[in-house]
Amino acid sequence: MRAIKVIHVHLRGKRRDLYFGSITAIYSVLSAEEVGASKEYLLHAGLSGGGTIMTKCAIIKQSTLITSRQNRSRDNG
Repeated sequence: MRAIKVIHVHLRGKRRDLYFGSITAIYSVLSAEEVGASKEYLLHAGLSGGGTIMTKCAIIKQSTLITSRQNRSRDNG
């Protein structure tokens, strides 16, 4: 099994959910105004411990995506 960090951003007014691999990736798609917080704020806000940040515009959570390793020999036959 592998665990991959995922950051979930729920935009409140738009009822839209987006998923990112890093805080930096959030700001390649959304502006600080759309998120309701600056990149620097989120980097220091404590999301890594499974925390949740709520702004007037968004709910931001960090979680773990759990995947299983694929066994190629089973998949091919």
